[in-house]
Amino acid sequence: MTARAFADTNVAVYMLDADTNKQRTAIAVMRTYPVISVQVVNEFMSVALLKMKLSRPVANRLAGILMKRCEVVDLSIEIVRRAIALGERYSISHWDALIVAAALQSGCDTLYSEDFQDGQVFEDRLKVSNPFINPDLVPQPALKQ
Repeated sequence: MTARAFADTNVAVYMLDADTNKQRTAIAVMRTYPVISVQVVNEFMSVALLKMKLSRPVANRLAGILMKRCEVVDLSIEIVRRAIALGERYSISHWDALIVAAALQSGCDTLYSEDFQDGQVFEDRLKVSNPFINPDLVPQPALKQ
């Protein structure tokens, strides 16, 4: 079975960062065709519009590119229920728990994020990897089938 990775919102946002090292690492992660959830797309739009002050047409175009270059999963009632349990078990915010739940539900074994402790493992199978700590651990891009 091929390893699957989930990219958190901060990875997508750093593709637009002024810090070229963070930008380069984020682009490398996104070139692996990771899984993201609709939550990631929505949070990306919020940051693009409110914090980065991008115009709506530019933010919309970037979100469209993001959705095209990733496997996007919907948030289902099962994911929300799982997030509620994960939030309680691991004492994480509901929004972070939704990310973890979506990654687990999608069969991912890696969660690229800087919002969790690097190396943290959820449910004995989803390992957090902060690509900004050690960018050399980001795998080569997968071929999109």
